[in-house]
Amino acid sequence: MDALARLPVSTLCDVDKSLPVVDPAIRPLTANVRICGPAYTVVAAGEFLSVLWAIGEAAPGDVLVVQAGGAPLAALGELLANEALRRRLGGIVVDGYVRDRTGLPPELPLWARGTVPVAGRSDVPPRVGGPILFGGLRVNPGEIVISDADGIVIAPREQLEACVPRAQQIEALEAEVLAATRRGESLIDMTNLREHVAKLQAGEESSLAITPPA
Repeated sequence: MDALARLPVSTLCDVDKSLPVVDPAIRPLTANVRICGPAYTVVAAGEFLSVLWAIGEAAPGDVLVVQAGGAPLAALGELLANEALRRRLGGIVVDGYVRDRTGLPPELPLWARGTVPVAGRSDVPPRVGGPILFGGLRVNPGEIVISDADGIVIAPREQLEACVPRAQQIEALEAEVLAATRRGESLIDMTNLREHVAKLQAGEESSLAITPPA
């Protein structure tokens, strides 16, 4: 998990293009965009009591993954968000809306589709745990939520951990290439771009490769 927390989401997706990516319309609403923790699933369609209950029940580091339905009602606001921060939750991601944006703590990663001023109800029994639909994905409790400025991936821990060795190699390679370009060396010259394109145009199989200078 420590290694996963340090890797960009885009690099993990380069390693495993089958990783489930959340609908990009769900965007960060606070300054801290980085999440890496187990999903604590919540259904809060038109209400916020389930989110409040989940904040009280989740363990430190858990990430609330909230299926909020399509109604323009807020699933949480500044009071719940600040309590989640106090309880050291790993973040909250909402397939729906929140409110009180100026009062949301910047330290708490919080993602949603946007904001609305009207809160949901608080008179229905909480619904937490179990599979949910979130951002176009089926999410099970305990799956790992990883996010950064590029977006959110939610997948089984073993699938993500299998990406780590190759992702670390890619990060090391790209660091060398980036350092070379900043010294004034050509990115094009560090690739097989011309040969690659020529093979593709000839109908041959080929892969784009990047090799940092010796």
